[in-house]
Amino acid sequence: MTAPPRADRRLRVVLAEDQGMVLGAFAALLELQPDVEVVATASDGEEALAAVAAHRPDVLLTDIEMPRRSGLEVAAELRRNGDETRVLIVTTFARSGYLRRALEAGVAGYVLKDAPIDELVAALRRVHQGERVIDPQLAVAAWDHVDPLTERERDVLRVAAGGAPNAEVAERLHLAEGTVRNYLSTAMAKLGARNRTEAATVARERGWL
Repeated sequence: MTAPPRADRRLRVVLAEDQGMVLGAFAALLELQPDVEVVATASDGEEALAAVAAHRPDVLLTDIEMPRRSGLEVAAELRRNGDETRVLIVTTFARSGYLRRALEAGVAGYVLKDAPIDELVAALRRVHQGERVIDPQLAVAAWDHVDPLTERERDVLRVAAGGAPNAEVAERLHLAEGTVRNYLSTAMAKLGARNRTEAATVARERGWL
C-alpha cells in the first residue's frame, strides 16, 4: 500500500458526488485518514468547479454522472484552465468509453466505487504523488470497443436522443437541418442502430455519450 504523506502536510480533497448518502459516507471514511482533509463537498459539476476554485485542493475526487456538469466535463474544464488540482474519478461505471474520455480529459485516476476503501485511499495518495492510477480491468476493457463517433455526431445524437425534432437540433447546435439528418444517419449506421433512440442507447451503454 502507498505510504501516507508526511503528517505535517495533509492531502486536501474536494469530494463531488450527487448522491447524498454516498457523499456523506465517502467524506466520513476519508476524514478517518490521518493524512486526508476533505476541504469541501459538492453535489453537482458546477459546485465542484466552484469548490476547486475556492479551496485549491490537491485532488478532486469525483463521480462521472452528476447534474449540470459531469465529472468528465469538470476534469476537461480544469485542464483547459491550467488548474493544478489532480482529478480522481471514482464511479460505478466500468464502461470503456468513459475511461477513454476520462484520459482525454486529463484525469489522473479512474477507479470503481466497489473497490475496498484501502484501495481507494491508496489511489488517492498515488494520484497526489503524481502517479496515474487506472483500474487494471478497466485499462484492458478500454481497448475492446473503439468509439466510432465524431464529436459532432455525439453532439447531435445527444440532443436528438431527448426527443427533439431535427429542426430543433439544428437550431440548438447552429447547424443546417440537412446536416443534422446526415450526422444522425451516419451515427446510426456506425452503431448498427435502427433509429436515433437505439443509437443513443448503444452509445450511452458504451460510455460514448
